[in-house]
Amino acid sequence: MTFGPSARRLIRRLDPDRPKLLAVIALAVTSVVLNVVGPKILGHATDLIFVGVIGKQLPAGTTPEQAIAAARASGNDNFANLLAGMDFVPGRGIDFGALGTVLLWVLGIYLAASAFAWLQGYLLNDVVQRTVFRLREDVEDKLNRLPLRFFDGQPRGELLSRVTNDIDNVSQTLQQTMSQLLTSLLTVIGVLAMMFVISPLLALIALITIPLSMIVTAQIAKRSQKHFVAQWAHTGSLNAHIEEAFTGHELVKVFGRRPEVEEVFRQRNEELFKASFGAQFVSGIIMPMMMFIGNLNYVAIAVVGGVRVATGSMTLGDVQAFIQYSRQFTQPLTQAASMANLLQSGVASAERVFELLDAEEQAPDPAAPVPPTVRQGRVEFDHVSFSYDPEQPLIEDLSLVAEPGHTVAIVGPTGAGKTTLVNLVMRFYELDSGRITLDGVDITAMRRDDLRSHIGMVLQDTWLFGGTIRENIAYGNPQATEEQIQAAARATFVDRFVRTLPDGYDTVIDEEGSNVSAGEKQLLTIARAFLADPSLLILDEATSSVDTRTEVLVQHAMAALRSDRTSFVIAHRLSTIRDADLILVMDAGRIVEHGTHDELLTARGAYHRLYSAQFSGAAVTDEEEATAVR
Repeated sequence: MTFGPSARRLIRRLDPDRPKLLAVIALAVTSVVLNVVGPKILGHATDLIFVGVIGKQLPAGTTPEQAIAAARASGNDNFANLLAGMDFVPGRGIDFGALGTVLLWVLGIYLAASAFAWLQGYLLNDVVQRTVFRLREDVEDKLNRLPLRFFDGQPRGELLSRVTNDIDNVSQTLQQTMSQLLTSLLTVIGVLAMMFVISPLLALIALITIPLSMIVTAQIAKRSQKHFVAQWAHTGSLNAHIEEAFTGHELVKVFGRRPEVEEVFRQRNEELFKASFGAQFVSGIIMPMMMFIGNLNYVAIAVVGGVRVATGSMTLGDVQAFIQYSRQFTQPLTQAASMANLLQSGVASAERVFELLDAEEQAPDPAAPVPPTVRQGRVEFDHVSFSYDPEQPLIEDLSLVAEPGHTVAIVGPTGAGKTTLVNLVMRFYELDSGRITLDGVDITAMRRDDLRSHIGMVLQDTWLFGGTIRENIAYGNPQATEEQIQAAARATFVDRFVRTLPDGYDTVIDEEGSNVSAGEKQLLTIARAFLADPSLLILDEATSSVDTRTEVLVQHAMAALRSDRTSFVIAHRLSTIRDADLILVMDAGRIVEHGTHDELLTARGAYHRLYSAQFSGAAVTDEEEATAVR
């Protein structure tokens, strides 16, 4: 979308390897100079052969001047002019000794040029791969600094496409274009200089192709640029759909939505096809056009050069060298033009990566953070307000206190702000106003890592990574001993099903956790939180996937875990929070009721309606049931 600035920004990322880049340029200059000198020396070999062939046909014993005069006397002025431009000896044939020396020089020059070119490619490959390595590191660091709000608005497949496909495309572009563009530029300069040395007239003829080539390339590239931007945008969109469809593959099958999924895939695949075809077709026109211009240039040089040889203004070797130079001159221009599609594609991908790198980051940690001194777990909300969308307020002027060792249960209808409340404690989102304190310290005055080191969290959506069961449990405390890991597993009833597995704690779980049940996955995440030994525990429907008997056992284990710890429990099944020290009933971001289980039932308010809807639905009135549903 902004080719020039994006390309310059991409090139600036090579700055850390500037010494190697300078070495690359020096090697490229040396290689190009040797390649440029080669045709001129090879032209001298052609002159030796041609002079030998012509000299052999002339009578021995005569001088060159006599041979030229004889040709003019016979009326062959063109042949006389040809002889006048040559250094020949009548009667002498080809000097094979001199010819062999020249050819050996040419061979040595081309071998040296190839060696320098190989070394240049080796160093450039190192520079490019290190640059892409740093780019991947920067993207990884950036992802860790982005707020959760950013990920909420990005399809995972689209984000993965930027991190993988687009960076790989940038790597390929730098690898394939940098060396060629550098060599092409130096070759054009070197060849042009040699062409002016040999024949300024023919050099001017060759120069006509430069503005013509630039105009053609610029006009075509301008039309193909938008297609490359669309190509990579559609690639990200298609990847997002594929990732989404295969993540929910079972549900797609269950609800019979495969035709709709396939139709969306077909449409997005068609859009990607059209964008890719347009980008490659339009940019692909550049190469044939450049070849056509190059051939016109070749014909013009051959005709004019032939006339000048016939008139004695140039030697045949110089014309041969000039024709080679004309090929060397147009070939870099053609190569550069043929790389326009690759270059545009790479810069389009670079733009998408730069957009990610330029995304607004979460607020930085304070310069002088307050270190946590006590681990009691007292949490206070002081006139807190927060909204995802400024136009739609969610939590307004909320105040509450969770005392150390107390269990605070949060209930309410979907969308009431229950999970948002604990996300604010974790600083996944920043407050609009008010403050939250942990043990008397404002959480914004603490480093996020220090804050979260106090907190253990178990979510309804379980997350396990590819590794052993032992490694997944130890994720909560990497320094834990084997005894501590197994103790946490026994406390959360993980140990009993792990013992039934052939490899026990060494059982490898795949990235999707498909080789353990949903309930077992949730137990593993609970064991992970147990092992972390936090002062503040957050349980977001942590037992939603376990059976009733296991849930009772886990509730007892959690009761032991919650002793001397503050716990926030988000629950939809109200039977799990009867023993909570404080129950908060939320609706539309506000706490509409608070108290113990018995107090709230006695009050016969919102909590009573929710409880009745779950356990005595037939006994409630129609009005109460409608209210509970709302």
